[in-house]
Amino acid sequence: MTNAGDLLSSLDIRPTPLRRAILEVLLEAGMPLSWKATFARLRRKTKADKVSLYRNLALFERRGLVHKILGSDGAWRYCARPGEGTRCPGNHAHFLCLSCGRMICLEDQPIPTVTLPEGFTVEGKQLLAYGRCSGCPPQG
Repeated sequence: MTNAGDLLSSLDIRPTPLRRAILEVLLEAGMPLSWKATFARLRRKTKADKVSLYRNLALFERRGLVHKILGSDGAWRYCARPGEGTRCPGNHAHFLCLSCGRMICLEDQPIPTVTLPEGFTVEGKQLLAYGRCSGCPPQG
């Protein structure tokens, strides 16, 4: 596994114990996690508060360490992207199970390039498919 402290330092983010713990949670998950799931897993490791988690996830996003995906359920999910590793590098489609809420990366399905008029800038893009995962019973 990628060392969380080294990864934070490489992006000029001070590797505090809380920041390392947050990043470890995201890296260990290997899939995008909702804020709620991230907080629940983080609380098993440390006595983090909600505001600190929000602030650090926002910092990680600004520095390009995580990207976030908005699910059709309205919940943002965060995925660590340490670069050319085995974790979520962004710029690909995701699948959200409407039954259990699990989101997976579809890394072999890149998001199409978007051509914009001159002077416009893309600040984010996502492609989300949703339905039921193989672990959930079909609805009917």
